[in-house]
Amino acid sequence: MTSGTIRVLIADDQQMVRQGFTVLLNTQPGIEVVGQAVDGLDAIAKVAELAPDVVLMDIRMPELGGIEATRRITDETPRIRVLVLTTFDLDEYVYDALRAGASGFLLKDASADQLAEAVRIVAAGDALLAPGITRRLIAEFSRLDSPPRAPLKQRVGELTERETEVLALIAQGLSNAEIAERLFVAEQTVKTHVGRILVKLGLRDRTQAAVFAYECGLVRPTGY
Repeated sequence: MTSGTIRVLIADDQQMVRQGFTVLLNTQPGIEVVGQAVDGLDAIAKVAELAPDVVLMDIRMPELGGIEATRRITDETPRIRVLVLTTFDLDEYVYDALRAGASGFLLKDASADQLAEAVRIVAAGDALLAPGITRRLIAEFSRLDSPPRAPLKQRVGELTERETEVLALIAQGLSNAEIAERLFVAEQTVKTHVGRILVKLGLRDRTQAAVFAYECGLVRPTGY
């Protein structure tokens, strides 16, 4: 980020959505929309040209969809954060986008304040993992996925018992403060555990950690 300003690229095939989000975000302090993209291929090209900090990515776009565009962008430039835009909170493609490297998702009817807060959260390196909607989404669509994969289960063995416990609570949508309260430890201790979990498992953020926890079978969807 330059001078503390968060640079945003908006990728959506609907002009009204792009313009609406541009107007909303440009009224927010410390946020600047540096460009717009009309599809996934355009988004990839604009990312290379404009070097944004955050990409607001629609899922369904012509030429190249948001999921594959997200995968290519986050693989090529891991520092760039992608926020997926969706009309429905239970959208089967959103789960695929999280697996592809998105740091969270946002409903298209979000208010200006919600939009700005989401951009700031992911730009700061955190994941937009709301306890309610995102947990329900991950649980619902991980249940439709294949059974737990053995290689992932083996990787969980690299974690300590406490780190495994923290990972399970992340997958349930708990914040660091809530995990600290649950485990009767300091919040800074939880932050340390989270950092070690991400490093050991080669994950980018809490959203990927939550997806991993479901896919390896550490947390099962039943009951959430």
